[in-house]
Amino acid sequence: MKVSEIKKKYLEFCKKNGHVIVPSDALVPDNDSTTLFTGSGMQPQISYLLGEAHPEGARIANSQKCFRTEDIDEVGDNRHTTFFEMLGNWSFGDYFKKEQLRWIFTFLVDEVGLDPKKIYITCFIGDKSNDIPQDFESVEIWKKLFKEKGVEDVKVVELGTEAQGYKKGMQGGRIFYYDASKNWWSRSGRPDKMPQGELGGPDSEMFYDFGNEHDTKWGKECHPNCDCGRFMEIGNNVFLEYIKNNDGTFDLLPKKNVDFGGGLERIAAASNDDADMYKIDVLKNIIVKIEEISGISSEKEKFKFRVIADHIRGAIHMISDGVIPLNKEQGYILRRLLRRAFFYATKIGFKQGDICKLVPQIIEYYSEEYPKVLENKDSIIQEIKEEEDKFHNTLVKGLKKLEKILNNDGEISGKDAFILFTTYGFPLELTLEIVEERGLKIDRDVYNIEFEKHRELSRTASSGKFKGGLADSSEQTTALHTCTHLMLAGLRKELGNDVHQVGSNITADRTRFDFTHGEKVERKVLDKVEDYVNGAIQNTAKISLSRMSKEEAIEKGIEGSFWERYPDIVNVYVIEDMKGNIYSRELCGGPHLGDLSEIKEKTFKILNEKSSSSGVRRIKAVLSN
Repeated sequence: MKVSEIKKKYLEFCKKNGHVIVPSDALVPDNDSTTLFTGSGMQPQISYLLGEAHPEGARIANSQKCFRTEDIDEVGDNRHTTFFEMLGNWSFGDYFKKEQLRWIFTFLVDEVGLDPKKIYITCFIGDKSNDIPQDFESVEIWKKLFKEKGVEDVKVVELGTEAQGYKKGMQGGRIFYYDASKNWWSRSGRPDKMPQGELGGPDSEMFYDFGNEHDTKWGKECHPNCDCGRFMEIGNNVFLEYIKNNDGTFDLLPKKNVDFGGGLERIAAASNDDADMYKIDVLKNIIVKIEEISGISSEKEKFKFRVIADHIRGAIHMISDGVIPLNKEQGYILRRLLRRAFFYATKIGFKQGDICKLVPQIIEYYSEEYPKVLENKDSIIQEIKEEEDKFHNTLVKGLKKLEKILNNDGEISGKDAFILFTTYGFPLELTLEIVEERGLKIDRDVYNIEFEKHRELSRTASSGKFKGGLADSSEQTTALHTCTHLMLAGLRKELGNDVHQVGSNITADRTRFDFTHGEKVERKVLDKVEDYVNGAIQNTAKISLSRMSKEEAIEKGIEGSFWERYPDIVNVYVIEDMKGNIYSRELCGGPHLGDLSEIKEKTFKILNEKSSSSGVRRIKAVLSN
């Protein structure tokens, strides 16, 4: 099946089962300092899974754009991509295991057409040390579902760890029990790693069996979590039902949540019964276009073709969501994607400018689901063209530097190769090729050490940098986030509507906030802003959430920053007291307090105000008892 057909069927199926379909969030996450990109469908829903009421109700579903930086170096095989879409449905205190597992199994078998005999399941074996029971309930549901589809002999096998899986193997099993390293979800990992007050729960993963022969380099025996290529995870049902108490014990939540995430492209590969992700229509069509431009078969240069197809697709979605090529953060990842694509394009005969011939086809494919891609077509092509020009200039400079190193030293070190990459933008792949042509080698271990130091750019900013967003979703951080909205409204009241947020970093201890303003803010003004925030707290103002189109929000004068990063439908938080006084109306991704009575005993205090950069000021503030 085509990727677009599966997506349409899934959303229609969810809608039929009472879900409201919500749009995908942008690739650049809002209020999250832990990651550069949205890496899962769950990520934008965290605040609702933690208890904040979703404005669309207790059942929602969507297809979320995702990007994983850690997979860049893995692209080139038959199963890794950087950009992908995640099908997701959520229950916020509504349905639970029985409904979820039946629905998703029905969708995969009846709607997508997967053979139930090729679907394998993993479940949670339990955690005796934390008194968390084995997930017998999910196993019994799965056994019944398989039987209904004609799969009679459903054997359950206890493997425990991945290592045990490689020793024990399949044993004729259909359902497999693994420990918390594989079948438990919380933001911080295993139950013993979870902080007090954190939510978590067992999950049940679904794997598709492509029937490939087991590769023993991974282990003696094959099992669902084996990396040999026989099995591919196509979806995961997370049952968020536990909270960790202050004494380290676990209690069941009064309202249990469901989070399902399924890889859209992976489900498409399963529907083709072919483990090669690059044979699904969206990627295959790009490969065919590359063949047309280069004049050579993709079978001869699979690695290069796959890198180009993946990286250009990812770059298009990044640029559409407001990312531009830079030497830091998201811009650094975009630049790296594009330059790897440019490099491999030159190796298969592309001339300068040819790579932009791939863009219209990719944009057309995604234009119906993501209209912003089509709206930004000209700017996407322009950014790619300009970056390609810069790349070819760096090639000339990098070659000169490389020749100088080789002429002076007669060899090149791993550190030299790294400097060529970071300073001159000279790809390691090209350095390796030139050096190997001369019969020389690079110490890859030294290069990798240097690269690992630098790799923080691919994850988060360095520790000394002003990171954006919320450090976590704890009550104190959430309270300071809500107060930061009030502080911005107070600043705009005192200094004028030219004041806008530039960046924020909020932890449980303090908020740091950058805003547009050309001069020092006097202490008497800061005192008035403090009074504004504390007045809202003392009046126990309520926080309400509504959803509207971005155009409507702009027309209503809703305050917001980074508009280009938000989807077409946005969340607007209003802080208003019982008398109808509106303290703040602002675009945001959450999380927030339910109302300010939760912090009525606390006082908001601005500690200092100083310059952050030209035309930008920074405030540090706290909530104290």
